[in-house]
Amino acid sequence: MEKDVILTQTGYEKLKATISELETVKRREVAERIKAAREFGDISENSEYDDAKNEQALLETRILRLKEQLRGARVIDTSDIPKDVVSIGSKVKVKYVDDGETDEYEIVGSAEADPANNRLSNESPVGQAVLGHKKGEVVEVAAPSGSIKLQIVSIKAA
Repeated sequence: MEKDVILTQTGYEKLKATISELETVKRREVAERIKAAREFGDISENSEYDDAKNEQALLETRILRLKEQLRGARVIDTSDIPKDVVSIGSKVKVKYVDDGETDEYEIVGSAEADPANNRLSNESPVGQAVLGHKKGEVVEVAAPSGSIKLQIVSIKAA
């Protein structure tokens, strides 16, 4: 059984655009590579042709997976996001209790997670720890180096 794909509206639109790009531009590029490789002669011993056909298979698999994600996607309506409790679609500012440093994270579904840009999955340790908590609460996050305490400073809809 597959798990729900939870997306923000922005993530949903981005996924649709990615599929469209793959189905049009990338398919055309791969088809051109296959056509060019055929012109090299005997395809039974043509590594360029084999590479292009493999790329085509990977592309089609990726398109199918993304379409499946899109079909099963549950889009979070930002108007339904509570402002007083951390939930998927919330931007939460946290303060690290040990050193006083702060960070702001957007809590998103796993399909949209991008930790380098502070977009954390609801399934990540920090995401799980803050979900359902209110401003001012302190939560503990299990980390390889030990437990980290975070205080929720503010919550707003993304």
